[in-house]
Amino acid sequence: MGETGRRAAVLGSPVAHSLSPVLHRAAYGAMGLDGWSYEAIECGEEDFPGLLGALGPEWAGLSLTMPLKRAALDLVDAVSDLAVKVGGVNTVVLRDGRRHGDNTDVHGIVTALTEAGVKPVPPHGGTPALVLGGGATAASALAALAALGMEEAVLAVRTPERASEAAEAGVRFGLAVRVVTLDRVAAHLPAGLVVSTLPGRAADALAEPVAPAGAALFDTVLFDVVYAPWPTALATAVGRAGGTVVGGFEMLLHQAVRQVALMTGRDDVPVEAMRAAGEAELSRRA
Repeated sequence: MGETGRRAAVLGSPVAHSLSPVLHRAAYGAMGLDGWSYEAIECGEEDFPGLLGALGPEWAGLSLTMPLKRAALDLVDAVSDLAVKVGGVNTVVLRDGRRHGDNTDVHGIVTALTEAGVKPVPPHGGTPALVLGGGATAASALAALAALGMEEAVLAVRTPERASEAAEAGVRFGLAVRVVTLDRVAAHLPAGLVVSTLPGRAADALAEPVAPAGAALFDTVLFDVVYAPWPTALATAVGRAGGTVVGGFEMLLHQAVRQVALMTGRDDVPVEAMRAAGEAELSRRA
């Protein structure tokens, strides 16, 4: 699919910090898609329907960040079963005049954890995973845990009422999900796998409960969706205690790889070129 003049973009608010343009452009360059472009477009929920409806035939696809992932479910022409179950669309593929919604976040999380050595859990094995945060990314994380064979998860959130959609997504994937408040995290530790979907420095206060000073966490894996600034206080604490730490860049990279494949219709996506470009940009920003 080597058309010239194809366009793609990441939409959301705020979106100026997004690393997606760097990753997608690196892929286009390595794949010889010289006529393809990818940009970041600031777009809130109120402007999303109009922007989506105005896209012309030159558009190949969109990457969606907050707050558009759930809104997109009702605005696309078709949606994958995975995106329906997760309750969020992070990818819109434009083809043959139709808008197809999909979710590549789950693939990104599963691949990031698998590359870090997290193996599928046998049935009725392992302790409940601990997921911090209850938004759209938490829903994708719960789907990823189910894909890895886990059966139980504890969802720790500030406001339980606002986590209902994420918890319900986990149940749709067959997980037994228990919702607790963040101040009750200590009661559910230690955990073999901790996933933090909290933004920025929001998980700093949880570093000590999750990884107490002097603890031996050799069997604990932390997946923290933050990729800048990195490392977070939580990641530093777990790493010092001997745990395995996976940063958000790995998820971002692998979900973007899947997006490029969907938007271009090609499976020769250059993962390492995208990784190098993303790491170089993060170093530049730091």
